[in-house]
Amino acid sequence: MEKLIVILAAAGSGKRLGLGKNKAFVLLDAAPIIVYNLKEINAIKNLDRVVVVVAPNEISEATEILKRYQNEYYPGLSWEVVAGGLERQDSVANALDSIPEAEGYVAVHDGARPFATAQIFERVWQVARKTGAAVAAVPEKNTIKVVDDKNLVMETPERNALRVVQTPQIFRIGLLKMAYKALKITGAIVTDDASAVELMGVPVTVAEGSYENNKITTPEDLLWAKVLLREKGEIIVNESIHVGCGFDVHCLVPNRKLIICGILIPYELGLEGHSDADVALHALMDGMLGAVGMGDIGQYFPDTDTAFKDADSMVLLRHVIKILSSAGWQVGNADITIIAEQPKMAPYRQAMKKNLQKELNLADDALNVKATTTEKLGFVGRKEGIAAQATVTVIRKK
Repeated sequence: MEKLIVILAAAGSGKRLGLGKNKAFVLLDAAPIIVYNLKEINAIKNLDRVVVVVAPNEISEATEILKRYQNEYYPGLSWEVVAGGLERQDSVANALDSIPEAEGYVAVHDGARPFATAQIFERVWQVARKTGAAVAAVPEKNTIKVVDDKNLVMETPERNALRVVQTPQIFRIGLLKMAYKALKITGAIVTDDASAVELMGVPVTVAEGSYENNKITTPEDLLWAKVLLREKGEIIVNESIHVGCGFDVHCLVPNRKLIICGILIPYELGLEGHSDADVALHALMDGMLGAVGMGDIGQYFPDTDTAFKDADSMVLLRHVIKILSSAGWQVGNADITIIAEQPKMAPYRQAMKKNLQKELNLADDALNVKATTTEKLGFVGRKEGIAAQATVTVIRKK
């Protein structure tokens, strides 16, 4: 039997998900979405290999993630990572260019669809072997209206004839290569691979998909996916959980900017320090490093090094995240307390939280930023400085 090559299209930015990162790398409980994809794909019979397409600047991160989970969830799977392009069809075209074969079959699958089972792939492939081109799809359950530019209803298509198209979409390799070459010549824009084949006048056949095979696009989709995982009992379990604590203090002085959690706060004084003296981020980073036994920020960003003079602590945080990630650790949740008499932190807390959520890839209920005073006692009460403490949970996956 001819073997199947899978192109996993995962080069999207995930803007609508609102987490500031590639949605294929977003965690579903303890593992990234892309890991659940590969776990399912690995069960396909007669699978040849997987070509994972990510943004050019994400190749190292994707490779690291795929290696980390391979032994446990897709052992023996042959895969490679290639750079994508500006649009989805550019990314698929790049992946096709990396496939020298002209014979056999290729499946294109969205990296944001973690619930496409091996059975779905095999159903679509069975049809594609008969017709040359097949897509997963499900019947439309809603009434659909076609409207004009004034939102006036122009047509109500017969619902029985409508299908919601999904991925995988499977084709003879030579056929899909020809379709993408034609796209380059004509400059046509398509939203799925079947459309490229259809433009050549080649019929595409529908195979049975699944209503669970949804694409994760919005925060609501992510919530639904987590609920489904728990109901199915397919959550990837953590190997270990550690807890760390961080504490930091800086003096308030004139002629310095006051920056807390990466947010500039209007105030007549700022925090003194070798870097930007972001006291909350320093406590957070120390908590992260402490949780995994990797020392403190002074070891990585010493105040004797001019390279860190007035350094942006958000940049330093990204470096600490990479340090943890390289050892297989991910922040599970964080609780930060800012201790200040003045200025009041309440107006800036949500901006601080949103800023950190993007960097740490944490859900709303996994991150807290709060503030308190010392009831005018001590150096904080005398408005001489600001302190911060952080408690951090980190997770290392299998």
